[in-house]
Amino acid sequence: MFLILYALTLTIYIALDLLWVGVIANKFYYFYVGDLLRADPNWIAALLFYLIFALGLLVFVIFPAIEKNSIIHAFMYGAFFGLVCYATYDLTNLALTKNWSIIVTVVDILWGAVIASVVSGSTYYIASKFFY
Repeated sequence: MFLILYALTLTIYIALDLLWVGVIANKFYYFYVGDLLRADPNWIAALLFYLIFALGLLVFVIFPAIEKNSIIHAFMYGAFFGLVCYATYDLTNLALTKNWSIIVTVVDILWGAVIASVVSGSTYYIASKFFY
């Protein structure tokens, strides 16, 4: 069951994040951090991040929500987990990186909260309908 839910969490997360970064907010990120972006992304690093983040959602948010039988728990704690993780990255960049934009920090932290909440709630919902 763990591997099925992990694959589900990972799939939903990657699909939503690629939609955000690649389509919806693509011009936004290029405008604000384009000079910092690599010509070719480091796909290994990106994959490692996706694998670790999805695992964190599953362990710290989704499984506890399943134990509590609470989709509200999944959404709320997912949002908090995403906020903490994305804030760690963005606030560190804001503190240490030249020309890091506060608007990117705010938007990215909000995105982290939203995506983690949606992924957690969606995974919980699917798991509750088909597995629990």
